[in-house]
Amino acid sequence: MKRDDAERPREADLKIGGLGVVDALAQLSFVVQGALGEIASEHDLSIVQTRLLGVLRDRAPGMNELARFLGLDKSSVTGLVDRAERRGLVRRRPSSKDGRGTEVSITAAGRKVAARMATEFGQRIAALIDPLEVVEQEALSELASRILVVDARKHGVDLMTASGAEDTERGEDDQALQPTLSQSIRPRRIHPK
Repeated sequence: MKRDDAERPREADLKIGGLGVVDALAQLSFVVQGALGEIASEHDLSIVQTRLLGVLRDRAPGMNELARFLGLDKSSVTGLVDRAERRGLVRRRPSSKDGRGTEVSITAAGRKVAARMATEFGQRIAALIDPLEVVEQEALSELASRILVVDARKHGVDLMTASGAEDTERGEDDQALQPTLSQSIRPRRIHPK
């Protein structure tokens, strides 16, 4: 059921603590990105390298697909993968779909770094939302998830399915990689019906 503009909340109705929805979400994104950047830096990684490891945790995409996931051009992804491969975090192999292409997968070392970072990031976010009541935390999670799923669908991305990583290296730390919002919100292509 779609609301008409007369039923939509006014900007003044959306203000909490002096911030409107736009400012509140923008400021919150700065805090979250700042935390992610600090944790990435502690592991001598950039945010883009961190995103690379996040994407590769449950898939082994080709270079073009990886470029789409990360929103980068192929030459930038090539350099990004080169640097991560030199550090032993990822590896390339011939494509299982196309012998001419290359797939990228995470290594056991990359998986351990990703697991440590996910734990640290989870702790930072838990501390950030700790002032909220449990019901408010659940509502925040639900609302943020709905917004992200709708936005992803508009861009042909499925946030909930993994593909192509069945044979990536798995380590003992896999138990620590239970799905959380921060781990599951990574681009995945939706197959048109």
